[in-house]
Amino acid sequence: MCSAVSALAQTRTATPPPTTIFDPLSPDQADKRAQKKSLPYEKFEQRPPAKSETTTFAPPPPASGAGRTGFDSSNARKTLAPKPKPKSSKGDEHANDIAPGNPAAAPKSVYQQSAAATAKPLYAMAGQPNQPPVELGSQPPVRKKKRKRGETDPYDPLGIRSGGLLYYPAIELIGGYDSNPSRTPNGSGGTFYTVAPELRVRSDWGRHEFKADLRSSYNWYDPAGTPSLDRPFFNGTADGRIDVIDGTRIDLAARTLVSTDNPNSPNLQAGLAKLPIFANVGGTAGLGQKFNRFDLSLKGTVDRTVYQSSQLTDGTTASNDDRNFNQYGGILRGGYEMTPGVMPYVEIEADQRVHDLPVDFSGFRRDSRGWTAMVGSTFELSRMLTGDIAGGWTQRRYDDPRLETLKGFVGKGSLTWTATPLTTAKLSAASTVGESNQPGVSGVLYNDAGLQVDHAFRLWLIGTLKAGIGLDNYVGSPRTDHRYYLGGGLTYKLNRFTQVKGEVRHEWLNSTEPGNNYAANVFLLGLRLQY
Repeated sequence: MCSAVSALAQTRTATPPPTTIFDPLSPDQADKRAQKKSLPYEKFEQRPPAKSETTTFAPPPPASGAGRTGFDSSNARKTLAPKPKPKSSKGDEHANDIAPGNPAAAPKSVYQQSAAATAKPLYAMAGQPNQPPVELGSQPPVRKKKRKRGETDPYDPLGIRSGGLLYYPAIELIGGYDSNPSRTPNGSGGTFYTVAPELRVRSDWGRHEFKADLRSSYNWYDPAGTPSLDRPFFNGTADGRIDVIDGTRIDLAARTLVSTDNPNSPNLQAGLAKLPIFANVGGTAGLGQKFNRFDLSLKGTVDRTVYQSSQLTDGTTASNDDRNFNQYGGILRGGYEMTPGVMPYVEIEADQRVHDLPVDFSGFRRDSRGWTAMVGSTFELSRMLTGDIAGGWTQRRYDDPRLETLKGFVGKGSLTWTATPLTTAKLSAASTVGESNQPGVSGVLYNDAGLQVDHAFRLWLIGTLKAGIGLDNYVGSPRTDHRYYLGGGLTYKLNRFTQVKGEVRHEWLNSTEPGNNYAANVFLLGLRLQY
């Protein structure tokens, strides 16, 4: 329903020069006509006109017909009419009267009386039947917004702030039982203990970025076997970004991996007293540039892999120098941002491996050159689907013509799907090309994929299901290993700083080479301390 709205005249700002017009009415008749029509002029210039002179009076000011909206030719600041004061709660009609002598108590002009007599129409708020009517032209009442529920997990670690960096230290103390720690067809079980410290570092800067993840552990078994299965592990990565100018950045990365070969690896010598340790140290440096939605980056990589000499049960040592090598490579990547959360990309990597010894102890030249091409995409869809996943093809040729070219499908990435606020699923994939010291074997192509589903029965009780598959292809040999694992766990969060964790896992391997199949059951119970 539409209702008429009275137009409010603007305040007179300046008196323009008088204009001479012809008015056939006398001044008394002009005053009566003005009062009758309630013209917005409080005063007429009244003087008897001469016989040869016409009556003069001030014309309307500029933009006199404009209301609260529309074009105003006077270019002057608009002043809204003051709101009427509420009446006294006692019902005294004269409670707000102005005291005598106050100029505001003077008799109202013709225009003011006319404006006061004209009531402003009211309207009701649509969709709000319980709201009182609101005066048209005034602002509707502001609806109070409901306070959103906090999204911060009350059991997340607090971290330690130092300058612009946040540190999240933690340590896990684990004890358990492994039915087949040697991963052999007829291996015997034993208890084991693990100490696993870790540290995460995140930057909190307006520009640039730095993050680091340092994870380590040490496992020892009781009773000790032969060879000894006690082994260290450390995996540290650090990534940085320097924002040079808008759209231009410098990408930096460093990585370190310390571990041992798996107990059932064919690369290990016979008669070992303990597993030899290897270390891989590397770094990456590159330049990235954004051209509107297109992102282009070029990086160079350097890695060094060194193996410890093997200690044998007879007290002697065996050198592993023929397994030491350097790797130099480059990565070219281009991506186009289709939407703010999806960026498909193409990545091409080429590298060269140079061994310390041109010929290994078996008489093969192991130096090689390889390339990998992958197509993938990054995802960030309403925080429900986030991550990076890609797949492609790799190929590596060796200097020795007796070694077969290694080639096959590869994949990498990590994708997290938040199915519900309580359930998340994470898919991970990784592919690597490993070296081999076996005669006639070019290398090993490792492909791994895993799925983990977490469900929060309560904020402090998290259930986990894990499943994974791995394929180890020994190129140049008929051996192919299929690895599987399936497990479940439960995490009980006592507070921000303490968690109790339990896990049961079953692992097994099926190999095309006889005598290498195995199965193992692992039971874990641990305590996690974090800050």
